Amino acid sequence: MNTIFRKSMLSVAGLAFAGGVFAGPIAAHANPVDAKPVAVAVQTNAPKPQGDQSHITLNDEQTANVKAIIAATKKAGLPERAAVISIATSLQESKLENLGHLGDMNDHDSLGLFQQRPSSGWGTPEQITDPEYSTTAFLKGLKQVDGWQDMPLTDAAQTVQVSAYPDAYAQWEQQATDLVGQHWNS
Repeated sequence: MNTIFRKSMLSVAGLAFAGGVFAGPIAAHANPVDAKPVAVAVQTNAPKPQGDQSHITLNDEQTANVKAIIAATKKAGLPERAAVISIATSLQESKLENLGHLGDMNDHDSLGLFQQRPSSGWGTPEQITDPEYSTTAFLKGLKQVDGWQDMPLTDAAQTVQVSAYPDAYAQWEQQATDLVGQHWNS
């Protein structure tokens, strides 16, 4: 950490402390105010999003798929970070659309939210196109990645997906984080 930044942070901390020492006794005698609770951002050890970020507007079907991914993540007993990685992966693979066979546009036999392949052992076409099943299958792979909780999202997703475009997942991290923040407790 450079010296100027460190001194600035110490100065801010000192001012905050001094303000608390001065205002604390005054605030203790103030009349209570009716206030509604506010949302607080939860700080995690997760790395910051890498590179330029992409964003799409979701329709009702895509939003339902976000909620299905979150529900499957909770059912698996995994934390919000797992849902962020799952949603970012699905944003890259299918734009959160549960894709069936796309004919000539199909990438081999890839199907569903995560573009998983029956021929690669992900499950039957019916299973892979079930959002809960496909998310659970993705999460099973994610849990086998040592240190997935703290590694860059794109590395964790790529280790599970083995994509031809390993860095593409990173662009969806911010939107996935926002979606999990919006829907995790709803």
